[in-house]
Amino acid sequence: MMSINVVEILKECEALLEGHFLLSSGKHSNKYCQCAKLMQYPDKTEKVIAIVAEKVKDLDIDVVVGPAMGGITAAYELGRQLGKRAIFTERENNLMTLRRGFEIKPGERILIMEDVVTTGKSSMETARVLENLGGEIIGLGCIVDRKASEISLPIFSAVELEFETYNEGSCPLCKDGSAPVKPGSRKF
Repeated sequence: MMSINVVEILKECEALLEGHFLLSSGKHSNKYCQCAKLMQYPDKTEKVIAIVAEKVKDLDIDVVVGPAMGGITAAYELGRQLGKRAIFTERENNLMTLRRGFEIKPGERILIMEDVVTTGKSSMETARVLENLGGEIIGLGCIVDRKASEISLPIFSAVELEFETYNEGSCPLCKDGSAPVKPGSRKF
């Protein structure tokens, strides 16, 4: 497989943003990766997710599951490349759930696929839902791993990026008078 510079592709798609952002974790950051900007280009998305597909191709995966919103397209593309079923979880009343007639059979081996993993909160919520249905979580794939050190699952990413994050009370961007923008879809 030819070498692909994921950061350059993200920059070409204008997916790496700079400013003042409120992350779904409640923390603030001066950088944000909006993978939806990448995924509007199927050819570029295919190349980036091929890196993850190469890393997980020898795992015994039955189904790829993407947490909504960001994981839906990423899971679909990874499933397509691996020839595996791809489904998604979504929030109902702010709780992650499996809906739309999707099913997990007891013992199915599942790879969760995200766009960006920062704290891993959505991924771990998804893992609990799937495990409660009898699924076995074998890992977490993602386009961008923002150093999700709290996650106990093996992580298979296309790229690792480190962005500084701040608690609201100690955010230098707030102290400079700017207000954060919330680009994600999770409700607080």
